[in-house]
Amino acid sequence: MRTRNLRDVEKKQRREYERERKREEQERSKRRRARNKEYTYVSWFFVAVFAAMIGYLVYFNVVKSEDFINSPYNTRQDTFSDRVIRGQILSSDGEILAKTDVYEDGTEDRIYPYANVFAHVVGYDSNGKSGLESEANFQLLSSHEFFLNQMKNEFLGRKNMGDTVISTLSAELQTTAYYALGDRRGAVVAIEPSTGKILAMVSKPDFDPNSIAENWDWLVSDETNSSLLNRATQGQYPPGSTFKIVTALDYFRKNKSFNGYSYLCEGSITKEDHTIRCYNGNVHGQEDFYSAFASSCNCAFAEMGTSLGGASLRETSEDLLFNKKLPFTSYKKSVFSLNGKSGIPLTMQTAIGQGNTLVSPAHMALIICAIANNGVVMKPYLIDQVVNNTGEHVSTTQPEAYKRIMTKNEATMLGELMKDVVEYGTASALSGQGYTAAGKTGSAEYDEYGSSHSWFVGYSNVDDPDLAVAVIVEGGGTGSEAAVPIASQIFNAYYY
Repeated sequence: MRTRNLRDVEKKQRREYERERKREEQERSKRRRARNKEYTYVSWFFVAVFAAMIGYLVYFNVVKSEDFINSPYNTRQDTFSDRVIRGQILSSDGEILAKTDVYEDGTEDRIYPYANVFAHVVGYDSNGKSGLESEANFQLLSSHEFFLNQMKNEFLGRKNMGDTVISTLSAELQTTAYYALGDRRGAVVAIEPSTGKILAMVSKPDFDPNSIAENWDWLVSDETNSSLLNRATQGQYPPGSTFKIVTALDYFRKNKSFNGYSYLCEGSITKEDHTIRCYNGNVHGQEDFYSAFASSCNCAFAEMGTSLGGASLRETSEDLLFNKKLPFTSYKKSVFSLNGKSGIPLTMQTAIGQGNTLVSPAHMALIICAIANNGVVMKPYLIDQVVNNTGEHVSTTQPEAYKRIMTKNEATMLGELMKDVVEYGTASALSGQGYTAAGKTGSAEYDEYGSSHSWFVGYSNVDDPDLAVAVIVEGGGTGSEAAVPIASQIFNAYYY
């Protein structure tokens, strides 16, 4: 009996020992699994990081690398010239705007056949780069020549021929705008509103890109002329009465209509001891909104501005890209500083385009493009196509909407106002042509003597707009005196 009891005790002890051993084994197993899980998480983390890095490298090389290389700030592009002859720049009508001549000793010379005519928009490739020479630098120093020819040239130690950039610029319109502006300071911009193609861009004073290296020291130190400044995109001018387009839009947004507006113009208006007069003291008498806009009545719009207020005008101005980024490669922001705390005198001045407001001709051209294109600004561009040296297609720029800055109805109503300016207002010199036009003139005072810049902004073929134009002539007087005749020559060159 005693022996059996001992065996039972031993069996019980062994069972307990086995259970304890299993528990310990299970605990060790759990601890191992926990550690393994941590290792697994860490391993997957590093796998994910590695995969993300590989994915980004693939994305960068396939999608973004060309954009990065094509940046004008990337000096690596210049090394391409060791093995590629810089390609040509052509106008949309097939004229050579820039080319590289290669001489027997291997030296190269960049030639600009039109000299000063395309100075700012095509730019230069010496002492740095500007204009299209900068914007299209990557394409001009890339070669899509037939690959067997490339291999042969590389084997023989010869350079391959760079691609040709076909610009959106019209040699005919550019030349017309250049000579229409004459020896006066100012700028002209012409854009196709439905696509954003820049057809002409002139700035004066100018320079000859063929001799940029020889004249560089003089050009960069000449503060009197600022010949290197592209006034089309970087010039800042008071908009004068062209700003009444903005004031009119703000009025329409607050009142939903131009109908019912009435104002008696007596030639001047005074508020808080500040007086604004209509041009030459003209008394326009009883006006509705359309006649006030067509005759560019300062008194009516000064009164309108005080009613709308600085905060409202600022909101509408910023909708039209004042104080905002503009879709150009190189530009200066337009400035609008009026706000709800601004006094009545400054509000009156600002509403008629004076005060502290500054704008570039290119920006005014974009606003006109939006009016002509049902409220949508298309992204402006200069590079239409890229082809290789034998004319085979490489790439084409597709038109792209940049931003809607007004509704279709607002654009239509502003267009109606601008048609009246041409039909019986301050731009009537454009009426009676083989094309229809709509626009707004401006006389922007810039000193205490009443000297003024001459403005015209507008578009042609009002039912299906073809061309939007902005013209400024520094010190040119009224819009109808200097700017409208230039716009007329551009429209005539386009249609005839």
